[in-house]
Amino acid sequence: MEYVWGHTRRFNDYSSYLKRIFDQRVQKISVDAGFTCPNRDGSKGVGGCTFCNNDTFNPDYCSPQDSITHQIEKGISFFAPKYKAQYYLAYFQAYSNTYDSIDVLKKRYNEALAHPQVIGLVLGTRPDCVSDELLAYLVELNRHHHVVVEYGIESTLNATLKTINRGHDYESGVEAIKKTAEAGINVGAHLILGLPGESREDILQHAAAISVLPLNYLKLHQLQLVRGSQMGRDYLKNPGSVKLYEEDEYIELVVDFLELLNPNIVMERFVSQSPKELLIAPKWGSKNFEFVAKVDKRLKQRDTWQGRLWRG
Repeated sequence: MEYVWGHTRRFNDYSSYLKRIFDQRVQKISVDAGFTCPNRDGSKGVGGCTFCNNDTFNPDYCSPQDSITHQIEKGISFFAPKYKAQYYLAYFQAYSNTYDSIDVLKKRYNEALAHPQVIGLVLGTRPDCVSDELLAYLVELNRHHHVVVEYGIESTLNATLKTINRGHDYESGVEAIKKTAEAGINVGAHLILGLPGESREDILQHAAAISVLPLNYLKLHQLQLVRGSQMGRDYLKNPGSVKLYEEDEYIELVVDFLELLNPNIVMERFVSQSPKELLIAPKWGSKNFEFVAKVDKRLKQRDTWQGRLWRG
């Protein structure tokens, strides 16, 4: 059976999507441009989100002490032996990558795009960090490059966002996604499944809420407790303070989530992997590709697929 996304895989996967739009493999390379976050520098708060330690995001080849050009070269050297990629997307990942003056942002982005093998940008940020001036500039870049803005939404429940010290509400996320999509820029969102206080029903309601938004991509992350985060410190003092999913339980949750999700949304990931030295729990031991294979297997076992229960 071929699904609405044009192939027989049971979810609308990111790698197939990239091959479809670029007609070849294109690889993301993470870049740390040295930005910070309004939830850390005092403009919105201090200490950051309770789940966050940004050291968990950066691969070994990625360091703000290196120039963006050097980071891209190191990233290409890292990926070239593994994949037959000729072109790359510079993924500005750590902290809020639209949070600076427009002049600084232009300088950082243009340095990445000056590399002959970089054909686009992926900008990870918060919904309260994208101005109209920046959107206008990204529209211009998008005429000649592939530009994506990824928003950390994390939850659709304002009570949860307050608990994790997020510093913005869900409505600001909806507004940012809609404005970015209306500008003709590709837009993605991140959600964390299993945040404190959220029931299984709450989490599945995220799928319904997200499905009505003009999203191109979605990333799911299991809640991970990491060293250097407030949530990690609280868990070490009181392990019963946070409900953590076992891997098989989380796989069932992901499949249930997919059934309710708009089939036009490309699934970029289901899990994240923090460095072993920083990860406190849960320790499943599966690599990303292994987890995806388990989701594939469970979708087949249940004879279901992304969007089967979606009512658009």
